[in-house]
Amino acid sequence: MTQTVIQTARLRLRPWCEEDKAPFRALNADPRVMAFFPSLLSPSQSDALAERCQTFIEVQGWGFWAVECKATQVFLGFVGLHAQPDALPFSPCVEIGWRLAHQYWGRGYAIEAATGALRFGFDRLQLQEIVAFTAVGNVRSRAVMRRLGMREDGSGFDHPALPEGHPLRRHCLYRISASAPA
Repeated sequence: MTQTVIQTARLRLRPWCEEDKAPFRALNADPRVMAFFPSLLSPSQSDALAERCQTFIEVQGWGFWAVECKATQVFLGFVGLHAQPDALPFSPCVEIGWRLAHQYWGRGYAIEAATGALRFGFDRLQLQEIVAFTAVGNVRSRAVMRRLGMREDGSGFDHPALPEGHPLRRHCLYRISASAPA
């Protein structure tokens, strides 16, 4: 299977490599980055996630790509698409997601990379809709979703992987259709 590389003005969304694992471990151990996830990831959990991301890319040609700055070749985090076949109340669907190291926040990288991933999803995969979701309190990711042109679904949902009473259980859902400008 061909492994897609997406180029934007400043970024490259590409398959993962071994050198990505160390900065990815640091990102996943940063409480600021992981504030809206159930827990920080251990080094072995982080490595396993990177390997799963790469496996999806190898099998289907797309997924959560490693993101690097073209000018410096520095790993920034990941951005991409992921199929959610049946785990969520609105499945099957394809979600867009991102996770960037804290030092790269506020530079427009998430918007730029996600715009490239949306174009790929609509143009190459011919998806009719892409969704995004996060814990209700994650105002930064929700702002990215809105800036991408996504619209809040309004119904919200309780994430099935989080137990009743967990402070991150309530999530909001955003959608964008192929007919919406990206």
